[in-house]
Amino acid sequence: MRKIVVSEFVSADGVMEAPETWQFPFQTGEIGAITERQTNAIEALLLGRVTYEVFAGFWPTQTNNEFGVADKYNRMPKYVVSTTLQKGDWNNSTLIQSNIIEEIRKLKQQPGGAIGIIGSATLVHSLLDAGLVDEVQLLVHPLVLGTGVRLFVEGGRPFSMQLADSQILANGVVFLSYQIERHEQPTETDQSEVTGA
Repeated sequence: MRKIVVSEFVSADGVMEAPETWQFPFQTGEIGAITERQTNAIEALLLGRVTYEVFAGFWPTQTNNEFGVADKYNRMPKYVVSTTLQKGDWNNSTLIQSNIIEEIRKLKQQPGGAIGIIGSATLVHSLLDAGLVDEVQLLVHPLVLGTGVRLFVEGGRPFSMQLADSQILANGVVFLSYQIERHEQPTETDQSEVTGA
């Protein structure tokens, strides 16, 4: 079965929203190397609409970038969860518009390597609640934002995680990789909530 791996920039207080407004001062070669490693470890992207539209407007113009991330993003299959998007213009994009949880379960059962999710807060929250996320990789930044959408939200389904990898970077950012352990059956998730916006 294919793994779903969530990779996020987060603040020390768990905010994942709008990293483009706070993450760039921390961007270093170390973070670039981690991003490259994460990209090389996946074979497809699964994105909500908002993140998809941001990426589709940026990555196609970034070919031959330093760490090779753009070239792989542009080539690999992309699955877009949205009930409002009419089509996906970015190369190799497929829309998932209904029966979201069931379609993602089917996607995990197909042959192939790991599926990565970046950003896509609504989608991530829904898949965590449905028990479909296998790994969470975080780059925790040494700042407190105080407000914004958090990765782990109040009222979400409880679960435990096993630390698989960690690295303290020179700029104070900490990389953490957790394998999700399940000790109960996942709850049913309301399909209408899994829109990716």
